[in-house]
Amino acid sequence: MSDAARPAPVARTAAVIPAAGRGVRLGPGAPKALRALNGTPMLIHAVRAMAASRAVSLVVVVAPPDGAGEVKNLLDTHALPERTDYLVVPGGETRRESVSLGLDALPDGITTVLVHDAARPLVPVDTVDAVIEAVRDGAVAVVPALPLADTVKQVEPRGKGEPEPVVATPERATLRAVQTPQGFERDTLVRAHGSVTGDVTDDAGMVEKLGLPVVVVPGHEEAFKVTRPLDLVLAEAVLARRRATDGF
Repeated sequence: MSDAARPAPVARTAAVIPAAGRGVRLGPGAPKALRALNGTPMLIHAVRAMAASRAVSLVVVVAPPDGAGEVKNLLDTHALPERTDYLVVPGGETRRESVSLGLDALPDGITTVLVHDAARPLVPVDTVDAVIEAVRDGAVAVVPALPLADTVKQVEPRGKGEPEPVVATPERATLRAVQTPQGFERDTLVRAHGSVTGDVTDDAGMVEKLGLPVVVVPGHEEAFKVTRPLDLVLAEAVLARRRATDGF
């Protein structure tokens, strides 16, 4: 068979969920990803959110270094879509290390990689699909994001509680609040993790440091990050509304 007659390889997508952090802003207790939301750990909600996309064939959960067995048992005891495979690997000391370990665990054939915060348990499937579609359409890095509702001030940082001088007021129309899942062409993300050094706050920032373009697709207000106790209250309210309207 000639090369022209060969079928194109099937694009496969995997999601990597780093869930090794402690989540100190939620206070003492279980790691943030294992905190209950409507009686179910946030991590399970996040895994289900990724698996809700029919394009996602594998979810890799990066667990606390000493908690991979516990996380695997957790996944085994909750109903998850049968069409999606799951893999649990031990994480590292930092989020970046954990994502790298998740990438190392991906099998051949995965062409698109999502990186998703376990602390964003309620991202709608339409947002997940939009990120995947943008990567498959040729973008090497895609982030979902929302316009800012608040005016932002750039300040000169001072000690905790001290007044901070305002340096500038960025034009709000040009700013976006970034969410996850962030989507990547696999080889690009692997290259970024292997070569980019320095302080970065997300995986898309690593790709930016390679000099490659990152594009934004519309995010969703329900893809907020559960960081503080009040966020848990909001997340419970979202789930209650979904149950009432969608039977979720």
